[in-house]
Amino acid sequence: MIPTDPDGRDALAAEYVLGTLDARAAAEVRRAMETDAALRDAVQGWEMRLAPLTVLAPPEAPPPGLWDRIATALDGPPRAAAAAPRFWRIWALGASVAAAGLAALLVVRPAPEPRLMTVLLTQRDQPAWLVEAEGGALRLAALNPQPVPSDRVMQLWALPQGATAPTSLGLIPARDARLTVTPASIRPEPGMLIEITLEPPGGSPTGRPTGPILFIGRLAPARGA
Repeated sequence: MIPTDPDGRDALAAEYVLGTLDARAAAEVRRAMETDAALRDAVQGWEMRLAPLTVLAPPEAPPPGLWDRIATALDGPPRAAAAAPRFWRIWALGASVAAAGLAALLVVRPAPEPRLMTVLLTQRDQPAWLVEAEGGALRLAALNPQPVPSDRVMQLWALPQGATAPTSLGLIPARDARLTVTPASIRPEPGMLIEITLEPPGGSPTGRPTGPILFIGRLAPARGA
């Protein structure tokens, strides 16, 4: 269902443009845009703001012969002649054992952690960094790289829900448009606040943010993940 409140509608438009909605939700958004001008405008606005994402994935040509292999796989090999009943009884027994083993594995294996993401925005609500969290690691990609004063550095922070103070995740090299951070003391979780501040060389001298907040966002599960 399409949200009626402006914030929810804007967030849905952002997820649609990012491609994190599942197929059913994305189809619902496309249908709604045909008659909902406000939703259509929100989607177009996010397409313009997130256009820099396209440069993060340069196009690559498929390997030679890929399409031929796909076509061959779709056609399938000729059907084999019917096997003897004894063979099928052995096959059925083996399949049953394999299925039982797989079921046991699924029971004891923990559910995979959801993929989290956020877009860090400036004070003017302009996208600056795309942040993805998966497997305990944070991956950052700059959307609109901005110059940093020579006498200042950018420092990354995380504030879990319920925490009273943010935890430093380290400094962000001025020329790095992509980086991966694996926090040692905390684990990414839904609702965690991610922010980047401007600090003196070497980072904050107090262990707490001292400079202005440049970019900020909150981790949330990616839909369809």
